Amino acid sequence: MKITIIFARYPFSERSPVLPPILEYLAALTLQADPSAEVELIDANKTPVNPAQLNTDLVAVSTMTVTAPWAYRFADECRLRGLRVVMGGIHPTILPGEAASHADAVVIGEAESVWPELLGDAKAGKLKGIYRGRKMALEGIPIPYDSDLKRDYRFRAFFTMRGCPYSCRFCSVPGVYGKSMRYRPVYEAAAEIESRAGKIWFNGDDNIWGGDIKRNLNLFEELSQGTKKRWYGFGDLKTVQQDYGDRLLAAAGRSGLFSVMAGWESNSEAGLRYFGAAGKQGSDRVEAIKRIQSHGIYVVLFVVVGGRYDDIESFRRTLEIADSLNVGIHPILLMPLPGTELFEEYRDYLLPGQGWESFTGINAVFEHPDPKMTAFRREEEYHRLRRELYSLRRVVKRISRIPLKGFPSTHLLSFMKEIGMHLEMKKAQNAWQKKSLHM
Repeated sequence: MKITIIFARYPFSERSPVLPPILEYLAALTLQADPSAEVELIDANKTPVNPAQLNTDLVAVSTMTVTAPWAYRFADECRLRGLRVVMGGIHPTILPGEAASHADAVVIGEAESVWPELLGDAKAGKLKGIYRGRKMALEGIPIPYDSDLKRDYRFRAFFTMRGCPYSCRFCSVPGVYGKSMRYRPVYEAAAEIESRAGKIWFNGDDNIWGGDIKRNLNLFEELSQGTKKRWYGFGDLKTVQQDYGDRLLAAAGRSGLFSVMAGWESNSEAGLRYFGAAGKQGSDRVEAIKRIQSHGIYVVLFVVVGGRYDDIESFRRTLEIADSLNVGIHPILLMPLPGTELFEEYRDYLLPGQGWESFTGINAVFEHPDPKMTAFRREEEYHRLRRELYSLRRVVKRISRIPLKGFPSTHLLSFMKEIGMHLEMKKAQNAWQKKSLHM
């Protein structure tokens, strides 16, 4: 049986330098369940894919909210040709009924517990409509398939845990992966990274150092014994403020961590409380950033702007934070994603005519109570903020102020990452300007 696994196409120009991990991981799960299977992997963001040219027994499409419209159109075309389609990912997990109208089968949740059954049913021609995955222990999962796709990307991504104990109102992760953190065995995770990572790799964990501190210290020490010592990932600001914070950061630095992305979320205490995100900030988040930086690790903050509680000055304040703290900032226009508390609150304010493809974090998708904060004005301020944040002058200034403890790796790799953001920012702004001509 031949299975074609497809990562759905984004509706905007920015393309990730990271190989979508689901492709090689689902291929490994497939071959573990059926070693005789033939697997084809396609990232629709890199390779044009035409249903009329597919020669396969089963099409598996992984989609998130923003890619769902493309995935649905593609799946419909496949089924018109008589191809069977299975859909999975965060969006089908949250809205399985919506996805089921475009697929022969939908995987809800994590695939490990149901994928062998689904493949067997597909081979027998008896696919069920819904397969509900269980949250399983993460021991003994297969090492991702080593495909030729790696030539088209700068980085591969790896995960060592799942779940998040925080309850941010805009986030769907706890609802999909659970509030209890589950960990892969340290040796298995480190061995996979050693065998599959390139010179630089990305850790897709929601929090690289939160939760089980002893386990995370062991992971960092194990990674430091390997050869793949240039990586970046996500972390919180609370954990590093504890008494063991410096020990944890030193171990992370020895393992090769050169940059961490953390959720600042809001510029105000009221905003943090509103988002339910105050718990992961700790008592002094500015001090947390300085502590991380003192270990030669470059900090990038996620900041949400343009919410119904925000004023126009929130964009300027975000730029001031970047300058005063010497951090990179990834601004996101608030997008109330389905499956979150925020979506239910914002449902009545969503702008008419907006499909899921608009939920990108760069589009305004809801009405604002201030008549001056129109959708166009918020998008305009957002792109102005990004232009300022990723101007070459500011990028060089930020990188030059990284402590020498991280020299030269942190400086060089962070500069390369920031330049990539600078180039993507210009593409995104050009695309927005073209769109705005028709607004």
